[in-house]
Amino acid sequence: MRSYPTFVGSVDLPAQEWIHVLNADVLMQDPMAGLRLKRELDRGRTTAPGSDQVAGRVARSTEQQWEQAVSSARSAQREWSRWPLADRLSLGVALRGVLQDRIEEFIEVLIAEGHPRRLAEWEVAGVMQQLAPVTLDTVASLLERAEDVGGRELRLVRKPDGVVCLSPPQNAAASNSILGVGALFAGNTIVVKAPRSCPLGVAWAWRELVGTALAEIDAPAGTINVICGAPAPIMNSWLAHTDVDTVFYIGDSRRGMDIEKRCAEAGKKSVLELSGNDGVLVWSDAELELAAQALLECFYGSSQICMVPKYAVVHPDVADQLIELLVKRLDQVRPGLPDDAETLLTPVLRAADFFDVLAEAVEAGATLVAGGERTDHQGTVDPAGVFLQPTIVRVDGLSPADQLQAVRAETFFPLLPIVVPTPAADSELLPAMLDFLDSNPYGLRNSLWAGDRAVIDEFCGTMRNGGLLKVNDSHLGFAPTLPTHGGTGLTGGPNGEANFPALRTSRLQGISIATGVTPRESIFDSALPPMDVRSAR
Repeated sequence: MRSYPTFVGSVDLPAQEWIHVLNADVLMQDPMAGLRLKRELDRGRTTAPGSDQVAGRVARSTEQQWEQAVSSARSAQREWSRWPLADRLSLGVALRGVLQDRIEEFIEVLIAEGHPRRLAEWEVAGVMQQLAPVTLDTVASLLERAEDVGGRELRLVRKPDGVVCLSPPQNAAASNSILGVGALFAGNTIVVKAPRSCPLGVAWAWRELVGTALAEIDAPAGTINVICGAPAPIMNSWLAHTDVDTVFYIGDSRRGMDIEKRCAEAGKKSVLELSGNDGVLVWSDAELELAAQALLECFYGSSQICMVPKYAVVHPDVADQLIELLVKRLDQVRPGLPDDAETLLTPVLRAADFFDVLAEAVEAGATLVAGGERTDHQGTVDPAGVFLQPTIVRVDGLSPADQLQAVRAETFFPLLPIVVPTPAADSELLPAMLDFLDSNPYGLRNSLWAGDRAVIDEFCGTMRNGGLLKVNDSHLGFAPTLPTHGGTGLTGGPNGEANFPALRTSRLQGISIATGVTPRESIFDSALPPMDVRSAR
């Protein structure tokens, strides 16, 4: 059984309480018995059974240990930030090597926490993309730039915020938490909080992957620190702690906006990765077979992933054909145990919300095309099942769609609305469809499927919403040199944008070093416009 105490200053601290993580298939096959076992283990009333039931345990950190973690990060930060950028980026090279050797183990840890294998493989691919050589080169070019101009060495450099405290989400916690490595590239040190509901993947990733890579490059003790505990008290402690410079929060939009406000009041910086409600626009000349396959990505993890497509706006000339293609492919979207290579759906704990949102859409005139039932893990309709069928609804008209939660709110269950505008001339339809996408209050990713280059250029040129735009490509796929996360609106807050964490947890500084000019020339350089000293007083 994997066991991870609180990790501070490169040392394991004594543990008083443990949070146990049962293998997900145990909970799926007999939820009540599994929950009873977990409760007894967490209370220390029984010993852990065989490894086929318990995946691991993570220590519940004390308040004193929370404080120690921040202090440890502060002590290490000055030394780590003085490392040259190339040396800090060598962490990315080392980490990629460590991960390559342990990819299957990472996937198995995620499966144990309930991630279907196909989803776990996608998550690990995203982590690898963050560490790709071309991506690291891009980050390096954005962190430092120098050139000689007129006898001066001019530098634009980004300096680290200092100590970054990272709170990852409860869904895809481990892979999302690795975003924090970007903060290390910038010269920050970090405190990572493993969520109580799924602490194992985060603890494993930071101890076994990041910790190993940092040891390989002989980084200062305390560069990373890993704790686990109640989210609200830990967040309160970070906001009150004078040594915390930046809070990196990944989670719900409402809570994230509150954290941003509280950070500002405390004089701290916030970096937000919040909810998503991604849209896909399908134009009349799209390759519909490929577009349909991409739209099936909606159902990855039962749509309980922020960056899956949550709705589509489809040209009325091809809507019927696209819906038919989608329905034919629904048999590819299956529930099942996480270690089944064909499983895509995961249990939905708040199924009542699904039925409320679906009922609202149908009552407003939407057509239920497919799905709409609970099932067990074998796909059999079961009123007590913890899975939901992949569900498609058709909504006719942009204005009616704009009023529906199924379209305009982030939904966390397998429901894909297909919005079909009222037929009109293409010259009217395109701007209306683009405006519909661009007015989404969220802004993570947006996609287009179209063949006409003018339509593609209009999409790329006018869409302000979203940290990432995808054209004729997998919505979920990762692209070299581009960030994997980040967005606008309720996804990233007022300051949201595509998120390279190395940039978001640092600040731009300009430096001028005169090397070939006298002090007088440095003021009255002929390359500069003449200055009237009297008028400048």
